[in-house]
Amino acid sequence: MKTTLKIFLLLSFFLTNSLLSTADIPYLTGRVTDNAEILSEAARRSLAEILKEHENRTSNQIAVLTVPTIGGESIEEYAADVFEAWKLGQQGRDNGILIVVVPNDRRMRIEVGYGLEATLTDALAGRIIQFAMTPRFRNGDYDGGITDGVRAVIEVLEGGELADLESKTGASEESAGSDFDMPDLPVTERILLGAFIFGIIGLFTVIGVLTPGAGWFLYFFLIPFWAMFPIIVVGTGGALTCLITYIIAFPVAKLLLKNTDWYEKAKKDLRTKGSASIGGFRLSSGGSGGSWSSGSSGFSAGGGSSGGGGASGSW
Repeated sequence: MKTTLKIFLLLSFFLTNSLLSTADIPYLTGRVTDNAEILSEAARRSLAEILKEHENRTSNQIAVLTVPTIGGESIEEYAADVFEAWKLGQQGRDNGILIVVVPNDRRMRIEVGYGLEATLTDALAGRIIQFAMTPRFRNGDYDGGITDGVRAVIEVLEGGELADLESKTGASEESAGSDFDMPDLPVTERILLGAFIFGIIGLFTVIGVLTPGAGWFLYFFLIPFWAMFPIIVVGTGGALTCLITYIIAFPVAKLLLKNTDWYEKAKKDLRTKGSASIGGFRLSSGGSGGSWSSGSSGFSAGGGSSGGGGASGSW
């Protein structure tokens, strides 16, 4: 009896957990089902009319669904489940398309029926998401993002081209006053990466400024680091700004410190004694360069490298 009860409780736990982890499939209430309530009434009416006209012309069935969240379920599995439940498209032609937007999870997907896969390929669907929808969503413009996405899908299905999609997106971002092409990272990750990256290259920059003689080697050595590493945090535009600031500020700071008493003393000590104390660190000149130490602990660059990156369907 106890064994049976344990098995029953265990099965109940797994069944409940499975049910809770699967997002509900909403009822098909129309061509636009805005359960997340992110669309204005005017946008819902306009989208429904656009989709109806396209269906009358081609028989293709396109539906838009917004839900607040899908929990831990993947957007791919959820969209496939909804598509199967709603049975979009004509029987035998499989000419249905589902556009899913999940605002709280910041995810979206364009699910394409078998009969339209040759026309609306994965690559074209990806371009529509990247260039037509994502920029609008990042600005909180769900009306514009979904409408632009729907129009782009219809344009492809009706034989149009998306050659100028990227240029249109670039123009709209410039008009919005965006100077940096920011990386697709959450703010918290960007802050942590920024503290790590700028902490390391910033420390070496300060050492270069404070070090007589050998500091100029660090100046040129750090240029590629200031050019590339900030891209991860602030994008290419921000990295260019950091690089220009570094190239100008480093020599200016070094020239301003050149005539100070402690700088002259450190320079003299290096020349006469072979070592000098600067900012709590002891600099020793030996061979072609120097080494830094503080107390009994050593500090040296390990020559490490950083690589990797990726893209997702979020905004």
